[in-house]
Amino acid sequence: MCSVSSNKSRNIVPTGYNLRAMTPSPRLLLTIDYESWFAVSRRYDFLPMETRRQMDEEIARTSLDPILDLIGEAKATFYLVGEIVEWYPEIPQKIQQRGHEVGFHCHTHRRIKNASELKKDLLASANWIQNFKVSGYRAPMITTAEESYTLLKEHGFVYSSSLYAPTGKTIRKNGVWEIPVSTLALGQKPNELIAPRNMTFKLLRGGEFPYGSSFTSGLFPRLVSNIIEREFKAGKSPVIFLHPYELVTPPRWFQRFAKDLFLHPEFLPFMFNKSKFLKDLLHRYPTSTMQDYLKELQ
Repeated sequence: MCSVSSNKSRNIVPTGYNLRAMTPSPRLLLTIDYESWFAVSRRYDFLPMETRRQMDEEIARTSLDPILDLIGEAKATFYLVGEIVEWYPEIPQKIQQRGHEVGFHCHTHRRIKNASELKKDLLASANWIQNFKVSGYRAPMITTAEESYTLLKEHGFVYSSSLYAPTGKTIRKNGVWEIPVSTLALGQKPNELIAPRNMTFKLLRGGEFPYGSSFTSGLFPRLVSNIIEREFKAGKSPVIFLHPYELVTPPRWFQRFAKDLFLHPEFLPFMFNKSKFLKDLLHRYPTSTMQDYLKELQ
């Protein structure tokens, strides 16, 4: 692993926030938002849990070993949906046994609108969060609220990765680090990172290209790869995320999603298999878990 950069700069930000534009030793921060194949669509968010389990058809379980083999000796952080842990309790154990980090991706996968909803999910997943010493959180669809950080701190979380922001920007809110998913700042970099900072036209109009999203790597894999190379040469550590169904294509993938694609063609980038894209990145760059990155950040 490269040595830690000693250059640390601070931006002036509102009271209660500690924003840093700094980079520990550069590495690729590979994260997997581990959710079922149907999580792409919002049509299934509020079905009974047992119905969703039947729909999963054990795809989340059978996809794990091939993904772990694909990653090999590299390290990654897996943000798990709690109901998947209920369905397949062996998943977090297998992930940790291979030296990866287990994080929390809410109990059921849907847009979390406020801290009250997040609290319900934290309580529903409390047992496995405690058993696997989970310290990191990612909000579904990279959408969170400012009030969530206090709640995460109360439940023992150390960091979140639930905003988009330029690579290397980190912020500490109410005792919880925010390590954002990477964007490329084409204009002036933001001085404040106020939630929500999700993928919207407002973000794009502000001159940020969210290359850390699997949506973007699905559309522009070569461009994203070039940006990562550029950021790495600048001593930064890009944060990217992928999904299990993008690394192990589910059976009858397009048949399963034909209706959703017809209604929402913007879902198409999530249908592409990105295993070749990932293999190339793992060949070129060192990786670490978010936990290990945070040790240097502190």
